[in-house]
Amino acid sequence: MGGLPAGAVDRHEHDHAPWEKRVDAIMRLLSDPKRRILKVDELRRGIEELGPGVYDALGYYERWIASIANILIEKGVIEIDELGRRMAAIEARHEAARAKGKGA
Repeated sequence: MGGLPAGAVDRHEHDHAPWEKRVDAIMRLLSDPKRRILKVDELRRGIEELGPGVYDALGYYERWIASIANILIEKGVIEIDELGRRMAAIEARHEAARAKGKGA
């Protein structure tokens, strides 16, 4: 969290997982000048509001997507029950794909 010692910063480039690239793309789409649904300052506020326990448990892009989701709910862009249903559907698809891969 801001102002707390965090150790050395790894400045080496690394590959991002596909989901991390999607989170970055979501943020770019939500904050582009045509949409202006979410501002970078709001993202930062949302990350800070996660609190130290959650903040410390999540990775960089996990903090982003948690903040984005919370702000979209706060603004009424998406309802929490809709988000829950979509998350459950995605999890079910991943479980089905994982089960299919084990049976092959």
